Amino acid sequence: MKRLLILFSILLFSSQNQAQNETYVTFEFMQVDNSQESFYNETEDFYQKVHEQRIASGDIVGWDLWQLLPGGEDQGYQYLTVTVFDSMSKMLHGGDGFLESAKMAYPDLSDEELDNRLNMAGGSRNLAVRLYLKIIDSTEDDFEMKTGMVATIDLMKVKDGNYQAYEDAESKTFKPWHQKMIDAGVKGNWQLLEVLIPRGTDVYASHVTVNMFSGYDQYLKMWDFDGSVTPDLQKKMDEGIDTRDMRWVYLATLRKMVR
Repeated sequence: MKRLLILFSILLFSSQNQAQNETYVTFEFMQVDNSQESFYNETEDFYQKVHEQRIASGDIVGWDLWQLLPGGEDQGYQYLTVTVFDSMSKMLHGGDGFLESAKMAYPDLSDEELDNRLNMAGGSRNLAVRLYLKIIDSTEDDFEMKTGMVATIDLMKVKDGNYQAYEDAESKTFKPWHQKMIDAGVKGNWQLLEVLIPRGTDVYASHVTVNMFSGYDQYLKMWDFDGSVTPDLQKKMDEGIDTRDMRWVYLATLRKMVR
């Protein structure tokens, strides 16, 4: 299975075979007031060096920062950070070793200065939602993530009693269709992620699909793709769509990436 290349590496995310490695990710959706945009970007510049050290220490595999559209203050979230792990244990202990990595990233700062800088960073944004996910399927491709690339991040909620039917539809019906678009050069990568935490009837989303593109030009080409859907395939697609509600779709641009 491909390692999350994002929405998202997600992010969205360099690729590896599923049989060799399982990939876990956290999605952290940020609310950033318009007046805090500059401060928030400075904050993520500061954290980027910490994440580089976390990778060097083996705590994480990667980290991404995505800017989300539409992005209006009344339209959800403006930014998404994606952190990639090679085990569920590391994901659930994601904060372990963070301070030590920060000290190694900024050895010239005193403990007091570092604490003040970390505490000040929280004022630049509201970390509104955190999801713990696992990549459960992906297309076969050689897509390479680069800053400036775009992705669609689709938040899905499976209808009651349709969990397995939904995942089967994504893997057996929709995945070959995405693969066909990738082979035609109008898409770079597709992934299916399962939300591990939180779960329950009141969750906003149970799954996430991520579609990756080299840029807006490739993204726009996708809309003109004619793959000649047969009546049988259309029937299967309609049945698959009926197993879930598509809650929200973000168009995301990759602003920062650490591997």
